This record gives sequence, C-alpha cells and structure tokens, in this order.
Amino acid sequence: MKKLLFVLLACFTFFTSQAQKQKFGYIDSEYILNKLPEYRSAQRQLEDYSNSWQNEIDMKYDALDRKFREFKAEEPLLTPNQRREREEEIIQNEQEIRKLENEKFGPEGALFKKRQELVKPIQDKVFKALQDVAKENAYDFVFDLSGGITVLITNPIYDLSDNVLEKLGVKAD
Repeated sequence: MKKLLFVLLACFTFFTSQAQKQKFGYIDSEYILNKLPEYRSAQRQLEDYSNSWQNEIDMKYDALDRKFREFKAEEPLLTPNQRREREEEIIQNEQEIRKLENEKFGPEGALFKKRQELVKPIQDKVFKALQDVAKENAYDFVFDLSGGITVLITNPIYDLSDNVLEKLGVKAD
C-alpha cells in the first residue's frame, strides 16, 4: 500500500512539475485577419458576390409576387384547368428560386466555395505564421480568443497576435 501511495505521489509530482513548464499563449485571429489587406479585399469580393446574387434572387421574387397578384386578380375569370396550370407555374417558379438560393447561399453553395477559394489560403498563411511563432518561442498551447472560447481574464503579455502579424510582414498599430 505504501508503495502504491509512493508511486501515485511521484506521478503527481512529475505531472505537476511538467504542467508548470508548459508555455501558453493566445491570439485573436479576427484581429490578425482584419489587419491583412488581402483578407479585407477577399471580404469585399465575397460581399460583392453575395449582394449580386441576392439582388438576382430578390428580382425573381418580385417577378413571382407580380405573377401571383395577377393570378389572384384573374382567378375568378379562369377555368379550373387554367387556374391549376397557373398555380403549378407559380409553385414551379418558387421552387426554382429556392433552388437558386440554395445553389448560391446553401452549405455547399457558390458563396461557400468562393469563401474557400478566397479566404482559406489566407487562413492557412496565418496558421503557418502562428506555427512558426509558437515553435520559435516554445509555446505548448495557443488559444484563439475569437473562436468562441470564453476567457474572462487575460494577461496581454501572452497575446501573440502582433507576433503573428510581424511574422506575416504586417505592422500592428
């Protein structure tokens, strides 16, 4: 029993001393990305694409709304067969618009793919710079404060964001 207690105490002492040797740091990736001109440019391009596609969809919805109002105004004059055809046409148009919305803004849509194309290389570049900073300064753990981690108190001396910007060749303010 004493032997087991001794082993447990030795393990506890070892792991406690190891934990004290670990180096921690944090970054704010939003802060870093917003300092990069190529990221701001990519964000503007994405916004332009998004606005353009949204305008296209809005115009189609406006046309559909006009078509629906015309149908409602003419409905009493239509035969049952004509009424059914017009209703089917309106439903089909609405489905086409929803399909277009999904193609542009859905989880695998054009905006997602464009974001991957424009932003992912920049994020990879930032991650590489972060890896270099962490390796050069022997950090064991680096947290990203903008990623939803709730940190109530931080000491700015552990903020590596400006080091990463420096590694990327960007002057921090």
